[in-house]
Amino acid sequence: MSAFAPNLAGQVRTVPTDCNRACLEGLMEQYLAAVVAHDPKRLPLSADVRYTEQEQAMDVGDGFWKTVTGRGNYNHHFADPVEGQAGWMGTMREKAGLLLMSVRLRVQLGRITEIETSYFRAGGGGPNNIAAMDKLGQPEALWLQPIPPAQRASRQQLTMIANAYFEGVQKNDGKGFYPFTKDCDRIENGSQTTNVPGSKPTTPNFNYMGSDCKTQLESGYLAIVNNVHQRRFPLIDEERGVVWANCVFDMDGTVTQIKLTNGEVADMNSFAGRASSIHVTEVFRIENSLIRRVEMIGTSVPYHFNSSWAGRLSGK
Repeated sequence: MSAFAPNLAGQVRTVPTDCNRACLEGLMEQYLAAVVAHDPKRLPLSADVRYTEQEQAMDVGDGFWKTVTGRGNYNHHFADPVEGQAGWMGTMREKAGLLLMSVRLRVQLGRITEIETSYFRAGGGGPNNIAAMDKLGQPEALWLQPIPPAQRASRQQLTMIANAYFEGVQKNDGKGFYPFTKDCDRIENGSQTTNVPGSKPTTPNFNYMGSDCKTQLESGYLAIVNNVHQRRFPLIDEERGVVWANCVFDMDGTVTQIKLTNGEVADMNSFAGRASSIHVTEVFRIENSLIRRVEMIGTSVPYHFNSSWAGRLSGK
């Protein structure tokens, strides 16, 4: 039984004021169990709890709470005991099948005050492989390893490195600051999008999907993203070198080709003609001021989509 489950009198226990990693992960598990049971009363919610699905505010118990049919197999927990933030990325089930979900909870004064959720469902655009993520079950062990105390970066330093990723993607020209390890890997909506063996070349001498994180940005190929806005960094875990970020990628639909830094021209007509945006939840594993792993859940949204959370979080 969860430490926050109702007691014999039917009262939900509040969250300890010193809620550590295990406590926050336990609270997240309790949240997920409550969602599957379609029962918000199982949770220690504040009277003014704010709940969103893809940035849309609604009552806890509405939306996905009504359509969920069960848990999937993939579970990746994140925790920030300093700010009372718990995060989770994983697979869930609806009648239509598997989907990816991200959840962020904030705890204040013993109760959940913020619940932010995002989803990626089958049929969404871009590289994706929900089934592969579900089969994986657990994140790569690297994500869970503590950074040696003497090598840990401050919260500010971790945020700066994560933000450098977005700076590098926005109007990517191949000339920026790209803080990646050589073995950096990225997963987007369950699909590996770096170092993919046998992937189709983008141009005769460049293979975007077959390249590592740094080589991808050094190519200038991501110039299709003209703006990365509404950036927020609500959860930071110094012990594991992890940053949880939210933002919106804008693509204005005007880029038909990109001249890469190797001199070749990449055809981008498949992206042109329609302005679009991606609502992104992205987590980074950072070691020695370099990004080593990236995991993302992103969903298509109207162009220049604006966050309903912007300016509300201490970690923005």
